[in-house]
Amino acid sequence: MIEKVNLSHPDKVADRIAGAIVDLAYRAEENPKIAVEVLIGHGRCHAIIETTAQLYKADICYAIARIAGDVETDIVIVPQDTHLSENQADGVRCGDNGIFKGMPLTAEQKELSGVAHNIYEKHPTDGKYILDGIRLIICQSNTDAEELKNAYPGAEINPLGGWTGGTDVDTGATNRKLGSDMADSVTGGGLHGKDLSKADVSVNIYAFLKAQKTGQPVQLVCAIGDREVDGIPYADIVAQAREYIDSIGGFEKFAEWGLF
Repeated sequence: MIEKVNLSHPDKVADRIAGAIVDLAYRAEENPKIAVEVLIGHGRCHAIIETTAQLYKADICYAIARIAGDVETDIVIVPQDTHLSENQADGVRCGDNGIFKGMPLTAEQKELSGVAHNIYEKHPTDGKYILDGIRLIICQSNTDAEELKNAYPGAEINPLGGWTGGTDVDTGATNRKLGSDMADSVTGGGLHGKDLSKADVSVNIYAFLKAQKTGQPVQLVCAIGDREVDGIPYADIVAQAREYIDSIGGFEKFAEWGLF
């Protein structure tokens, strides 16, 4: 059983805005420390940003408008806590406590991800999809249901009928769709709105990629300040996560679909 949402879902809009702000921080500094929370809906976007990087509200507003359209903004930028920043002063160390799990993707999860991507290519509007065995549920806004019925015979299409979707209908919040982003790998914190020193980002990515490579579950635990996780330097885990983020085009792109 798996649920997937597309990148126009309100929660993913919030994730994408948070990712875009993290991208801005990485353009300002090589290794910024940043944590972003976004709440968006009904014409307003609230963003709280803790960061070491010099960010400008005009750049943030431009990113919000590019992703979410014409909305009022409420942006708060504050310095990251000095104790947290000092944790990284003498080298790359684990930026958070947490437990983490990487799980190999199942055929069902890969299939639904393919369905979600394919539908969004033709219908780039708010959508949510569920696959439970042979039961496929497709909820796609602003779309001809007959076209989807023809493409996916036997699927349940918009069970309550047509709908509008988007942030004018519902609110979105950062890291609220972790199942959609991580499948069975969900344990601790969310993937989005944070720099690579945060274990929620780097250790989650590392554990997921290791599980896909080995075909076996991965379970890890770390404490803030750890220099090693899974028997390797934390700096190596951050480097692997950075390579992955770079390969897909940055944190905003990462936020669109998560890990699969």
